[in-house]
Amino acid sequence: MKLETQRLLLRDINESHVDDILRIRSNEVINRFVIRKSPKNNYDALQFILTIKERTQNSQTIYLGISLKDQPNLIGTICLWNFSEDRKTAEVGYELLPEYHRQGIMSEVLKVVLDFGFNELNLEEILAITNKCNENSKGILLKHGFIVWEGKEDKDFPDNIIFSLKRLSAGHH
Repeated sequence: MKLETQRLLLRDINESHVDDILRIRSNEVINRFVIRKSPKNNYDALQFILTIKERTQNSQTIYLGISLKDQPNLIGTICLWNFSEDRKTAEVGYELLPEYHRQGIMSEVLKVVLDFGFNELNLEEILAITNKCNENSKGILLKHGFIVWEGKEDKDFPDNIIFSLKRLSAGHH
């Protein structure tokens, strides 16, 4: 699968992206706000890629690497996953190497992926979960029309805030 924006290419991740995935998923700045098992080496990164490929084939997830159009390497990822049983709701997740922050890249990517989710996958609601201290992420979500889901919490991670964007309330979809 492939999506693109003016400056960026979003595409399926494969075995050739091991170094990039290791770099992105083990980045300390990104991981300040994300609780996960980070890959320690190429083997871990490869296992992650193989898991993603399998989940993509089973339609459990849509997981895309982000790269600048003139560069082969990935600078971030974005995914739609955690689909509800009726496939009307999914969660969006994203990450971007810190040296590319504050350039509007994630905003550009999110717009395309939200359009894809609502228009191609016919989702009715897209959720996003972010750490309450992650100001960049909160800013992007609010800019794209997400609202905080008051009173709903991420049981295992009390520092997280859950955001929701519904297809109907978003006039621009």
